[in-house]
Amino acid sequence: MGRCFLQVPRNMTTEHQTSVGLSFASSPAQTQGTPGFIQDVWDKIPLPPWLLITVLVGAALLLVSCPLCIVCCCCRCCRRRRKKGAKETVDLGRASNSTSTHLVQPDVDDVELGLQGPKRGRLQVSLEHNFRSQELRVGLKQAADLKAPQAAGVIDPYARIYLTSDPQKIHETKVHRQTLSPVFNESCVFQVSQAELPEAMLVIQVLDFHRFSPHASVGELLIPLGTSDLHHVLEQWYELGPPGRAQQEQMGELCLSLRYVPSTGRLTVVVLEARGLRQGLAGFYVKVQLLLNRKKWKRKTSVKGNTSSPYFNEAFTFPVPFSQIQKVDLLVSLWGRSSMSRGEPLGKLLLGCRATGHQLHHWSDMLAHARRPIAQWHRLQCSEEVGKALQLKKGLRLPLPGS
Repeated sequence: MGRCFLQVPRNMTTEHQTSVGLSFASSPAQTQGTPGFIQDVWDKIPLPPWLLITVLVGAALLLVSCPLCIVCCCCRCCRRRRKKGAKETVDLGRASNSTSTHLVQPDVDDVELGLQGPKRGRLQVSLEHNFRSQELRVGLKQAADLKAPQAAGVIDPYARIYLTSDPQKIHETKVHRQTLSPVFNESCVFQVSQAELPEAMLVIQVLDFHRFSPHASVGELLIPLGTSDLHHVLEQWYELGPPGRAQQEQMGELCLSLRYVPSTGRLTVVVLEARGLRQGLAGFYVKVQLLLNRKKWKRKTSVKGNTSSPYFNEAFTFPVPFSQIQKVDLLVSLWGRSSMSRGEPLGKLLLGCRATGHQLHHWSDMLAHARRPIAQWHRLQCSEEVGKALQLKKGLRLPLPGS
């Protein structure tokens, strides 16, 4: 290991040599004892060490949490944009006969809308069709759990049977006294050709017999023969439905699309098509009327003829402020032209807060999905039924978008 020699001038005295040596010996010690920059800053902060450490840890957590919050907000915005884009895509060709319950506002209950009525009883019916003689044999076996229209508890039931293809030929059973489960064991035969079979419908009406007053209707059963397997004897139990459905079946169905934009206050009604209409008429057209604050706006489609399933695809726009949407009554009527008359009403529909059933469901779907067209099939109703609904003073208060 090399040695370092310090050369001292010859003329320097011993005292000077000693002082120089001491100065060089003391300089390294002073350099090693000088505190660093971090230690100097730490000593100058007038805070306890534990408090200073807590502040530093909190600042580090804040720096880490800020980027995480920004990333979460961006993800939420992307999800909302994707959901909004998915809601705006609508296929009007997939319109169904009834709306799905998850699309309806939760405040609108099926019981309030009248979709879940009370049970009216059951019928045991047998069907047998002879394709050679083109005869349909209908056997009415028995009924069970019939509901009395009044509070008497028992009724005098009998049945009326006919086909929609030949409503003039009606078979009536015997009257059974004071019972809710009559045993009929009667049969009747109808002439039905193979061409009429797909569109024919069997109607069985159960009525309560009254000697000195009109007979009360207990229920009605509709059996479409086109969808029934008549190659062998068919016997099963059927649930009775509400009366008057056979008349509605003959009126036909109408497909409508509704769209409401709250920001601009525009209600758009699109009359798409109809089906199952009465044959023998020269043409069909649709009238759309909007009733609001004792005012009426009328629109009418063009006449479509030579078919029982006309296709219209015509749109009508009405100005409806957002504050008045709960007071709107939309009346849609289907008219038919014949060679003897310019036009006769075939059926009507009422949509709005005073409507019932599927019409009210359709209206609530439109309010729940603003700016989106909602299409649905509706079965036409008779004028008397729509008139009763219009006479009501108040309607349901449906939840509005953004409320």
